[in-house]
Amino acid sequence: MKIEILGTESLGVRGLCCFVKTKDQKILIDPGIALGFMRYKLLPHPLQVAVDEKIQKKIIKAWSEATDIVISHFHGDHIPLVNANPYQLNIEKIAGLNPKVKIWAKLSHLSPTEKKRAESFSLVLNKKLIPAAEKGQKVLRFSKAVPHGRPENNLETVMMTKIEEDCVFVHASDIQLLNNESVSQIVSWKPDIVLASGPPLYLSILSKDQINNAWHNALRISESVDTLIIDHHLLRDDTGIQWLRELSLKSNKMILCGADFMKKPRMFLEARRKDLYQQMPVPEGWHEAYGQGKVNTDYYWNLGKKYYNGIELDDEK
Repeated sequence: MKIEILGTESLGVRGLCCFVKTKDQKILIDPGIALGFMRYKLLPHPLQVAVDEKIQKKIIKAWSEATDIVISHFHGDHIPLVNANPYQLNIEKIAGLNPKVKIWAKLSHLSPTEKKRAESFSLVLNKKLIPAAEKGQKVLRFSKAVPHGRPENNLETVMMTKIEEDCVFVHASDIQLLNNESVSQIVSWKPDIVLASGPPLYLSILSKDQINNAWHNALRISESVDTLIIDHHLLRDDTGIQWLRELSLKSNKMILCGADFMKKPRMFLEARRKDLYQQMPVPEGWHEAYGQGKVNTDYYWNLGKKYYNGIELDDEK
């Protein structure tokens, strides 16, 4: 089994997309991408946009090769969108691509927004989605719908994915380590490698008890696996980056972010947006011009390479 994390916060974008290759299947999970549209009262820095462009191309390439696509839930950083903003993956870019691919999706416990997106997703792709919760095929298995973060969040749910071949890999999208039942499901699958979203410490909505529970749940998973990868919501600010560092020191097992696992430079671009604007100033009107196709990201991409000692993404524009 080969696991490639395509896009997540430590790789410079919002998402938790990965591409898993087994002997007979190529499984693309959560093929979406986003940038925080407004953060610290700033639009995405052009370097973020440059990285976003390149990861979108990697996701599209993986879509064209996949035998199976898995949609854990219908949030805009996890799926291609019909009405995508300039920093999300527009579904038109993959419409008609790889028409024979199987698309497994969480189709139960949908919020009104998710239901609308699921319908438009299926309509544009002219593809019937396969209800996946608590089902599976060959190396694939899926959990029931579990909370998107806090257990009391009844309106938003996600689906976890287990892939088993020579080892067991679990993709635990957006659980945020806040729900004990979800963690128990992961542990019961006896995984070797887990990729999970950590808690969104940048949001004041979390209590100290919830943060402590996420900490203990992370340690609980780490005790039962060889490699635990925590990324996504957690790494959107410096508090989460420090939390992951301290957690890694506390655990006796390997706890990584996505960039570490992929052996690529850490690019916490979402957390460092204010710094990026200071290091690489952005002319007034750049984003409007970008949306109109009047400017590109080449200048900032080349600057970014210097700051990050060579960004290890395909250089194709």
